[in-house]
Amino acid sequence: MAKRAGFATRLGAIAAAVGSAVGLGNIWRFPYEAGVNGGGAFILVYIACIIVMGIPVILSEFIIGRSTHANMKAALRQLSPGKKYYLFTYVCILGSFVVIGFYSVVCGWIIEYLYQAALGNLSGHTPEEYESMFTGLIANPWRCVGWTVIFLILNFIVMSRGIAKGIERVASIMMPLLFVILIIFCINSLLLPGADEGLRFLFYPDFSQLTMRGVLDAFGQAFLSLSIGISCLVTYSSYFKDDTSLAKDATTVAVLDTMVAILSGVMIFPAVFSFGVEPTAGPRLIFEVLPGIFQQMTGGYVWALLFFLLVFFASLTSTISLSEIPITFLIEEHKMSRGRAIFWTALFTFALAVVAALSFNVLDDIKLWGKNIFDMMDYAASNIFMLLGGLFTAVYVGWILDRKVVHDQMTNGGRLKGAMEPFLIFCLRYVAPVSIIFIFLFLTGII
Repeated sequence: MAKRAGFATRLGAIAAAVGSAVGLGNIWRFPYEAGVNGGGAFILVYIACIIVMGIPVILSEFIIGRSTHANMKAALRQLSPGKKYYLFTYVCILGSFVVIGFYSVVCGWIIEYLYQAALGNLSGHTPEEYESMFTGLIANPWRCVGWTVIFLILNFIVMSRGIAKGIERVASIMMPLLFVILIIFCINSLLLPGADEGLRFLFYPDFSQLTMRGVLDAFGQAFLSLSIGISCLVTYSSYFKDDTSLAKDATTVAVLDTMVAILSGVMIFPAVFSFGVEPTAGPRLIFEVLPGIFQQMTGGYVWALLFFLLVFFASLTSTISLSEIPITFLIEEHKMSRGRAIFWTALFTFALAVVAALSFNVLDDIKLWGKNIFDMMDYAASNIFMLLGGLFTAVYVGWILDRKVVHDQMTNGGRLKGAMEPFLIFCLRYVAPVSIIFIFLFLTGII
Protein backbone atom coordinates (compact mmCIF):
# COMPACT_ATOMS: atom_id res chain seq x y z
CA MET A 1 0.00 0.00 0.00
CA ALA A 2 1.43 3.41 -0.97
CA LYS A 3 2.44 5.70 1.84
CA ARG A 4 -0.16 8.43 2.45
CA ALA A 5 0.96 11.97 1.65
CA GLY A 6 1.56 14.45 4.45
CA PHE A 7 2.97 17.86 5.31
CA ALA A 8 6.75 17.91 5.39
CA THR A 9 7.10 20.32 8.33
CA ARG A 10 5.04 21.56 11.28
CA LEU A 11 5.47 25.14 10.04
CA GLY A 12 4.15 24.11 6.64
CA ALA A 13 1.17 22.39 8.24
CA ILE A 14 0.33 25.50 10.28
CA ALA A 15 0.79 27.75 7.22
CA ALA A 16 -1.60 25.52 5.25
CA ALA A 17 -4.19 25.46 8.06
CA VAL A 18 -3.93 29.23 8.54
CA GLY A 19 -4.13 29.68 4.77
CA SER A 20 -7.27 27.59 4.80
CA ALA A 21 -8.82 29.90 7.40
CA VAL A 22 -7.47 33.24 6.18
CA GLY A 23 -9.18 34.37 3.02
CA LEU A 24 -11.82 36.66 1.60
CA GLY A 25 -13.82 36.08 4.78
CA ASN A 26 -11.19 38.09 6.66
CA ILE A 27 -10.19 40.76 4.17
CA TRP A 28 -13.36 41.21 2.10
CA ARG A 29 -16.24 40.08 4.32
CA PHE A 30 -15.12 40.91 7.88
CA PRO A 31 -14.56 44.66 7.33
CA TYR A 32 -17.94 45.22 5.68
CA GLU A 33 -19.74 43.07 8.30
CA ALA A 34 -18.06 45.12 11.04
CA GLY A 35 -18.93 48.30 9.15
CA VAL A 36 -22.65 47.60 8.88
CA ASN A 37 -22.89 46.21 12.44
CA GLY A 38 -21.36 49.04 14.43
CA GLY A 39 -17.64 48.21 14.53
CA GLY A 40 -16.33 47.57 18.04
CA ALA A 41 -19.39 45.81 19.48
CA PHE A 42 -19.47 43.42 16.53
CA ILE A 43 -15.77 42.63 17.00
CA LEU A 44 -16.27 41.76 20.68
CA VAL A 45 -19.06 39.32 19.82
CA TYR A 46 -16.94 37.91 17.00
CA ILE A 47 -13.97 37.27 19.32
CA ALA A 48 -16.28 35.62 21.87
CA CYS A 49 -17.55 33.33 19.09
CA ILE A 50 -13.98 32.42 18.16
CA ILE A 51 -13.15 31.47 21.76
CA VAL A 52 -16.23 29.46 22.73
CA MET A 53 -17.10 27.97 19.34
CA GLY A 54 -14.31 28.55 16.82
CA ILE A 55 -11.37 27.02 18.69
CA PRO A 56 -13.41 24.06 20.07
CA VAL A 57 -14.77 23.18 16.62
CA ILE A 58 -11.30 23.52 15.06
CA LEU A 59 -9.98 21.16 17.73
CA SER A 60 -12.80 18.70 17.14
CA GLU A 61 -12.04 18.62 13.41
CA PHE A 62 -8.33 18.18 14.19
CA ILE A 63 -9.16 15.25 16.52
CA ILE A 64 -11.26 13.48 13.89
CA GLY A 65 -8.66 13.98 11.15
CA ARG A 66 -5.41 13.33 13.03
CA SER A 67 -6.72 10.30 14.97
CA THR A 68 -7.53 8.44 11.75
CA HIS A 69 -5.29 10.02 9.08
CA ALA A 70 -8.23 9.67 6.70
CA ASN A 71 -10.88 11.70 4.90
CA MET A 72 -14.10 12.57 6.76
CA LYS A 73 -16.09 9.54 5.61
CA ALA A 74 -13.36 7.00 6.35
CA ALA A 75 -12.63 8.72 9.66
CA LEU A 76 -16.23 8.48 10.87
CA ARG A 77 -16.48 4.85 9.75
CA GLN A 78 -13.29 4.08 11.65
CA LEU A 79 -14.25 5.97 14.81
CA SER A 80 -17.87 4.72 14.89
CA PRO A 81 -17.96 1.33 13.14
CA GLY A 82 -21.42 0.08 12.28
CA LYS A 83 -22.98 3.55 12.59
CA LYS A 84 -24.24 5.82 9.81
CA TYR A 85 -22.52 9.03 10.95
CA TYR A 86 -20.29 8.90 7.87
CA LEU A 87 -23.28 9.91 5.72
CA PHE A 88 -22.82 13.47 6.95
CA THR A 89 -19.67 13.56 4.82
CA TYR A 90 -21.83 14.19 1.75
CA VAL A 91 -23.28 17.32 3.37
CA CYS A 92 -19.71 18.55 3.97
CA ILE A 93 -18.67 17.86 0.38
CA LEU A 94 -21.73 19.63 -1.01
CA GLY A 95 -21.03 22.53 1.35
CA SER A 96 -17.43 22.79 0.14
CA PHE A 97 -18.63 22.98 -3.48
CA VAL A 98 -21.19 25.67 -2.60
CA VAL A 99 -18.56 27.76 -0.82
CA ILE A 100 -15.98 27.50 -3.59
CA GLY A 101 -18.71 28.10 -6.19
CA PHE A 102 -19.58 31.63 -5.07
CA TYR A 103 -16.15 32.30 -3.56
CA SER A 104 -14.39 31.76 -6.89
CA VAL A 105 -16.54 34.44 -8.51
CA VAL A 106 -15.30 37.03 -6.02
CA CYS A 107 -11.77 35.73 -6.59
CA GLY A 108 -12.29 36.35 -10.30
CA TRP A 109 -13.25 39.94 -9.53
CA ILE A 110 -10.02 40.22 -7.53
CA ILE A 111 -7.92 39.13 -10.52
CA GLU A 112 -9.73 41.66 -12.74
CA TYR A 113 -8.93 44.44 -10.29
CA LEU A 114 -5.34 43.23 -9.88
CA TYR A 115 -5.01 43.37 -13.67
CA GLN A 116 -6.55 46.86 -13.83
CA ALA A 117 -4.32 48.03 -10.97
CA ALA A 118 -1.22 46.78 -12.80
CA LEU A 119 -2.28 48.75 -15.90
CA GLY A 120 -2.84 51.87 -13.78
CA ASN A 121 -6.55 51.97 -14.64
CA LEU A 122 -7.77 52.35 -11.05
CA SER A 123 -6.73 55.97 -10.71
CA GLY A 124 -8.29 59.24 -11.80
CA HIS A 125 -11.96 58.30 -11.48
CA THR A 126 -14.95 59.75 -9.66
CA PRO A 127 -16.91 57.66 -7.09
CA GLU A 128 -19.65 57.24 -9.67
CA GLU A 129 -17.14 55.91 -12.19
CA TYR A 130 -15.79 53.37 -9.69
CA GLU A 131 -19.35 52.20 -9.08
CA SER A 132 -19.95 51.98 -12.83
CA MET A 133 -16.67 50.08 -13.28
CA PHE A 134 -17.70 47.36 -10.84
CA THR A 135 -21.29 47.23 -12.09
CA GLY A 136 -19.97 46.86 -15.64
CA LEU A 137 -17.75 43.98 -14.60
CA ILE A 138 -20.45 41.85 -12.97
CA ALA A 139 -22.96 42.69 -15.72
CA ASN A 140 -20.59 41.36 -18.41
CA PRO A 141 -20.96 37.54 -18.52
CA TRP A 142 -17.77 36.99 -20.54
CA ARG A 143 -15.51 38.98 -18.24
CA CYS A 144 -17.14 37.67 -15.07
CA VAL A 145 -16.98 34.03 -16.14
CA GLY A 146 -13.58 34.42 -17.80
CA TRP A 147 -11.81 35.72 -14.68
CA THR A 148 -13.55 33.10 -12.54
CA VAL A 149 -12.31 30.29 -14.79
CA ILE A 150 -8.77 31.72 -14.84
CA PHE A 151 -8.74 31.77 -11.04
CA LEU A 152 -9.96 28.17 -10.82
CA ILE A 153 -7.32 27.04 -13.32
CA LEU A 154 -4.62 28.57 -11.08
CA ASN A 155 -6.20 26.87 -8.08
CA PHE A 156 -6.18 23.42 -9.65
CA ILE A 157 -2.64 23.82 -11.00
CA VAL A 158 -1.50 24.17 -7.38
CA MET A 159 -3.65 21.18 -6.37
CA SER A 160 -2.03 19.04 -9.06
CA ARG A 161 1.34 19.47 -7.32
CA GLY A 162 0.14 17.52 -4.29
CA ILE A 163 0.31 18.18 -0.54
CA ALA A 164 3.97 19.02 0.15
CA LYS A 165 5.00 20.43 -3.24
CA GLY A 166 1.71 22.20 -3.97
CA ILE A 167 -0.42 23.16 -0.96
CA GLU A 168 2.34 23.40 1.66
CA ARG A 169 4.82 25.22 -0.58
CA VAL A 170 2.29 27.82 -1.78
CA ALA A 171 0.97 28.44 1.74
CA SER A 172 4.50 28.73 3.18
CA ILE A 173 5.29 31.48 0.68
CA MET A 174 1.98 33.31 0.46
CA MET A 175 1.02 33.49 4.15
CA PRO A 176 4.19 35.35 5.32
CA LEU A 177 3.88 37.69 2.31
CA LEU A 178 0.24 38.30 3.17
CA PHE A 179 1.13 39.35 6.74
CA VAL A 180 3.96 41.61 5.54
CA ILE A 181 1.75 43.41 3.01
CA LEU A 182 -1.07 43.71 5.55
CA ILE A 183 1.18 45.26 8.20
CA ILE A 184 2.59 47.74 5.65
CA PHE A 185 -0.98 48.79 4.83
CA CYS A 186 -1.88 49.15 8.51
CA ILE A 187 1.12 51.42 9.18
CA ASN A 188 0.18 53.58 6.20
CA SER A 189 -3.46 53.82 7.33
CA LEU A 190 -2.48 54.77 10.87
CA LEU A 191 -0.40 57.69 9.51
CA LEU A 192 -3.37 59.18 7.65
CA PRO A 193 -5.04 62.32 9.06
CA GLY A 194 -8.14 61.43 11.04
CA ALA A 195 -7.08 57.82 11.49
CA ASP A 196 -8.05 57.94 15.17
CA GLU A 197 -11.72 58.25 14.19
CA GLY A 198 -11.51 55.00 12.26
CA LEU A 199 -9.79 53.26 15.18
CA ARG A 200 -12.46 54.55 17.55
CA PHE A 201 -15.17 53.10 15.32
CA LEU A 202 -13.31 49.80 15.12
CA PHE A 203 -12.39 49.34 18.78
CA TYR A 204 -14.87 51.40 20.82
CA PRO A 205 -17.91 49.14 21.40
CA ASP A 206 -21.18 50.96 20.84
CA PHE A 207 -23.76 48.28 21.63
CA SER A 208 -26.61 50.57 20.57
CA GLN A 209 -25.48 49.90 16.99
CA LEU A 210 -25.53 46.11 17.42
CA THR A 211 -28.78 44.30 16.60
CA MET A 212 -29.65 40.62 17.04
CA ARG A 213 -29.02 40.30 13.33
CA GLY A 214 -25.51 41.68 13.91
CA VAL A 215 -24.88 39.08 16.63
CA LEU A 216 -25.94 36.31 14.25
CA ASP A 217 -23.75 37.79 11.52
CA ALA A 218 -20.81 37.57 13.95
CA PHE A 219 -21.52 33.85 14.51
CA GLY A 220 -21.78 33.17 10.77
CA GLN A 221 -18.67 35.24 10.08
CA ALA A 222 -16.67 33.26 12.66
CA PHE A 223 -17.56 29.98 10.94
CA LEU A 224 -16.92 31.28 7.42
CA SER A 225 -13.69 33.02 8.40
CA LEU A 226 -12.24 29.90 10.06
CA SER A 227 -13.48 27.56 7.29
CA ILE A 228 -15.03 25.23 9.87
CA GLY A 229 -18.06 23.02 9.60
CA ILE A 230 -17.40 21.48 6.17
CA SER A 231 -14.54 19.12 7.17
CA CYS A 232 -11.84 21.30 5.62
CA LEU A 233 -9.67 21.05 8.73
CA VAL A 234 -10.49 17.35 9.12
CA THR A 235 -8.89 16.86 5.72
CA TYR A 236 -5.82 18.99 6.51
CA SER A 237 -5.30 17.52 9.99
CA SER A 238 -5.40 14.02 8.50
CA TYR A 239 -1.99 14.91 7.07
CA PHE A 240 -0.61 16.11 10.44
CA LYS A 241 2.19 14.21 12.14
CA ASP A 242 1.37 12.35 15.38
CA ASP A 243 3.61 14.57 17.53
CA THR A 244 1.68 17.74 16.58
CA SER A 245 0.13 19.59 19.55
CA LEU A 246 -3.45 19.96 18.39
CA ALA A 247 -4.40 22.46 21.11
CA LYS A 248 -1.44 24.67 20.29
CA ASP A 249 -2.01 24.51 16.54
CA ALA A 250 -5.77 25.12 16.81
CA THR A 251 -5.17 28.18 18.99
CA THR A 252 -2.46 29.42 16.62
CA VAL A 253 -4.79 29.10 13.61
CA ALA A 254 -7.62 30.91 15.41
CA VAL A 255 -5.37 33.70 16.73
CA LEU A 256 -3.65 34.34 13.39
CA ASP A 257 -6.97 34.23 11.54
CA THR A 258 -8.49 36.74 13.96
CA MET A 259 -5.39 38.92 13.71
CA VAL A 260 -5.78 39.10 9.93
CA ALA A 261 -9.45 40.05 10.28
CA ILE A 262 -8.76 42.82 12.80
CA LEU A 263 -5.69 44.06 10.90
CA SER A 264 -7.90 44.24 7.82
CA GLY A 265 -10.17 46.54 9.80
CA VAL A 266 -7.16 48.62 10.88
CA MET A 267 -6.08 48.78 7.24
CA ILE A 268 -9.49 49.87 5.94
CA PHE A 269 -11.40 51.96 8.52
CA PRO A 270 -8.82 54.69 9.27
CA ALA A 271 -8.60 55.23 5.50
CA VAL A 272 -12.39 55.17 5.16
CA PHE A 273 -12.86 57.84 7.84
CA SER A 274 -9.83 59.85 6.70
CA PHE A 275 -11.35 60.29 3.25
CA GLY A 276 -14.91 60.82 4.46
CA VAL A 277 -16.43 57.56 3.25
CA GLU A 278 -19.31 55.81 5.01
CA PRO A 279 -18.15 52.63 6.82
CA THR A 280 -21.42 50.90 5.89
CA ALA A 281 -20.53 50.51 2.20
CA GLY A 282 -21.17 46.78 2.39
CA PRO A 283 -19.89 43.99 0.09
CA ARG A 284 -18.71 46.41 -2.60
CA LEU A 285 -16.37 48.19 -0.17
CA ILE A 286 -13.10 46.92 -1.65
CA PHE A 287 -14.21 47.30 -5.28
CA GLU A 288 -15.94 50.69 -5.30
CA VAL A 289 -14.66 52.54 -2.22
CA LEU A 290 -11.02 51.50 -1.70
CA PRO A 291 -9.81 52.21 -5.27
CA GLY A 292 -11.00 55.80 -4.81
CA ILE A 293 -9.13 56.02 -1.51
CA PHE A 294 -5.93 54.60 -3.02
CA GLN A 295 -5.83 57.29 -5.72
CA GLN A 296 -5.86 59.97 -3.02
CA MET A 297 -2.81 58.48 -1.32
CA THR A 298 0.78 59.21 -2.23
CA GLY A 299 1.89 56.29 -4.40
CA GLY A 300 -1.70 55.24 -5.05
CA TYR A 301 -0.69 52.95 -7.94
CA VAL A 302 1.54 50.87 -5.64
CA TRP A 303 -1.08 50.73 -2.86
CA ALA A 304 -3.80 49.51 -5.23
CA LEU A 305 -1.50 46.87 -6.73
CA LEU A 306 -0.33 45.65 -3.30
CA PHE A 307 -3.86 45.51 -1.93
CA PHE A 308 -5.32 43.34 -4.68
CA LEU A 309 -2.20 41.16 -4.60
CA LEU A 310 -2.82 40.71 -0.87
CA VAL A 311 -6.44 39.69 -1.41
CA PHE A 312 -5.43 37.35 -4.24
CA PHE A 313 -2.98 35.51 -1.95
CA ALA A 314 -5.66 35.15 0.71
CA SER A 315 -8.29 33.89 -1.71
CA LEU A 316 -6.04 31.31 -3.39
CA THR A 317 -4.93 29.64 -0.14
CA SER A 318 -8.57 29.29 0.92
CA THR A 319 -9.88 27.77 -2.32
CA ILE A 320 -6.99 25.31 -2.30
CA SER A 321 -8.14 23.95 1.07
CA LEU A 322 -11.77 23.80 -0.04
CA SER A 323 -10.83 21.85 -3.15
CA GLU A 324 -8.81 19.32 -1.16
CA ILE A 325 -11.98 18.07 0.61
CA PRO A 326 -13.58 16.35 -2.43
CA ILE A 327 -10.18 15.50 -3.95
CA THR A 328 -9.06 13.53 -0.90
CA PHE A 329 -12.49 11.89 -0.69
CA LEU A 330 -12.37 10.72 -4.32
CA ILE A 331 -8.79 9.45 -3.98
CA GLU A 332 -9.43 7.43 -0.83
CA GLU A 333 -13.06 6.36 -1.23
CA HIS A 334 -13.21 5.78 -4.98
CA LYS A 335 -9.55 4.83 -5.52
CA MET A 336 -8.98 7.54 -8.12
CA SER A 337 -5.58 8.88 -9.05
CA ARG A 338 -4.96 12.44 -7.85
CA GLY A 339 -5.13 13.69 -11.43
CA ARG A 340 -8.51 12.08 -12.08
CA ALA A 341 -9.90 13.29 -8.72
CA ILE A 342 -8.78 16.83 -9.56
CA PHE A 343 -10.44 16.58 -12.99
CA TRP A 344 -13.86 15.64 -11.59
CA THR A 345 -13.62 18.15 -8.74
CA ALA A 346 -12.63 20.88 -11.19
CA LEU A 347 -15.46 19.98 -13.57
CA PHE A 348 -18.17 20.23 -10.89
CA THR A 349 -16.58 23.36 -9.40
CA PHE A 350 -16.43 25.07 -12.80
CA ALA A 351 -20.13 24.33 -13.38
CA LEU A 352 -21.22 25.81 -10.03
CA ALA A 353 -18.91 28.82 -10.31
CA VAL A 354 -20.08 29.66 -13.83
CA VAL A 355 -23.72 29.57 -12.71
CA ALA A 356 -22.86 31.85 -9.76
CA ALA A 357 -20.99 34.25 -12.07
CA LEU A 358 -23.93 34.40 -14.47
CA SER A 359 -26.39 35.17 -11.66
CA PHE A 360 -25.54 38.89 -12.01
CA ASN A 361 -26.28 39.03 -15.73
CA VAL A 362 -27.66 36.19 -17.88
CA LEU A 363 -29.37 34.43 -14.96
CA ASP A 364 -30.29 37.60 -13.08
CA ASP A 365 -34.02 36.83 -13.32
CA ILE A 366 -33.66 33.61 -11.31
CA LYS A 367 -34.38 34.31 -7.65
CA LEU A 368 -34.55 31.97 -4.65
CA TRP A 369 -36.35 33.48 -1.66
CA GLY A 370 -35.64 36.93 -3.06
CA LYS A 371 -31.91 36.25 -3.59
CA ASN A 372 -30.01 35.64 -6.81
CA ILE A 373 -28.03 32.40 -7.15
CA PHE A 374 -24.76 33.96 -5.94
CA ASP A 375 -26.34 35.51 -2.84
CA MET A 376 -28.21 32.28 -2.09
CA MET A 377 -24.97 30.29 -2.25
CA ASP A 378 -23.28 32.82 0.05
CA TYR A 379 -26.20 32.60 2.50
CA ALA A 380 -26.35 28.79 2.36
CA ALA A 381 -22.60 28.47 2.95
CA SER A 382 -22.34 30.48 6.18
CA ASN A 383 -25.86 30.05 7.56
CA ILE A 384 -26.70 26.46 6.64
CA PHE A 385 -23.79 24.20 5.64
CA MET A 386 -21.16 25.56 8.01
CA LEU A 387 -23.54 25.86 10.95
CA LEU A 388 -24.92 22.36 10.37
CA GLY A 389 -21.39 21.02 10.05
CA GLY A 390 -20.31 22.82 13.20
CA LEU A 391 -23.31 21.42 15.09
CA PHE A 392 -22.64 17.88 13.91
CA THR A 393 -18.91 18.08 14.71
CA ALA A 394 -19.51 19.56 18.17
CA VAL A 395 -22.15 16.98 19.11
CA TYR A 396 -20.16 14.09 17.65
CA VAL A 397 -16.89 14.85 19.45
CA GLY A 398 -18.58 16.19 22.60
CA TRP A 399 -21.18 13.44 23.12
CA ILE A 400 -20.59 10.46 20.82
CA LEU A 401 -16.87 9.96 20.23
CA ASP A 402 -15.07 7.80 22.80
CA ARG A 403 -13.46 10.13 25.36
CA LYS A 404 -10.33 7.98 25.22
CA VAL A 405 -9.82 9.11 21.62
CA VAL A 406 -10.28 12.75 22.60
CA HIS A 407 -7.90 12.42 25.55
CA ASP A 408 -5.32 10.56 23.48
CA GLN A 409 -5.36 13.21 20.74
CA MET A 410 -5.28 16.15 23.18
CA THR A 411 -2.34 14.67 25.10
CA ASN A 412 -0.54 12.92 22.20
CA GLY A 413 -0.86 9.59 23.96
CA GLY A 414 -0.15 11.02 27.41
CA ARG A 415 2.96 13.00 26.44
CA LEU A 416 1.21 16.38 26.83
CA LYS A 417 -0.88 17.74 29.72
CA GLY A 418 -4.08 18.33 27.75
CA ALA A 419 -5.12 21.29 29.92
CA MET A 420 -7.68 22.46 27.34
CA GLU A 421 -9.63 19.18 27.35
CA PRO A 422 -12.24 20.13 30.04
CA PHE A 423 -12.87 23.49 28.33
CA LEU A 424 -13.14 21.74 24.97
CA ILE A 425 -15.70 19.19 26.16
CA PHE A 426 -17.81 21.82 27.95
CA CYS A 427 -17.96 24.05 24.85
CA LEU A 428 -18.65 21.15 22.49
CA ARG A 429 -21.39 19.68 24.70
CA TYR A 430 -23.23 22.80 25.75
CA VAL A 431 -22.05 26.17 24.40
CA ALA A 432 -21.63 25.41 20.70
CA PRO A 433 -24.76 23.24 20.17
CA VAL A 434 -27.07 25.58 22.09
CA SER A 435 -25.70 28.64 20.28
CA ILE A 436 -25.93 27.06 16.83
CA ILE A 437 -29.47 25.76 17.42
CA PHE A 438 -30.54 29.21 18.60
CA ILE A 439 -29.11 30.78 15.44
CA PHE A 440 -30.96 28.25 13.31
CA LEU A 441 -34.28 28.88 15.06
CA PHE A 442 -33.84 32.63 14.68
CA LEU A 443 -32.89 32.43 11.00
CA THR A 444 -35.88 30.23 10.20
CA GLY A 445 -38.24 32.61 12.03
CA ILE A 446 -39.33 30.07 14.65
CA ILE A 447 -38.25 32.44 17.44
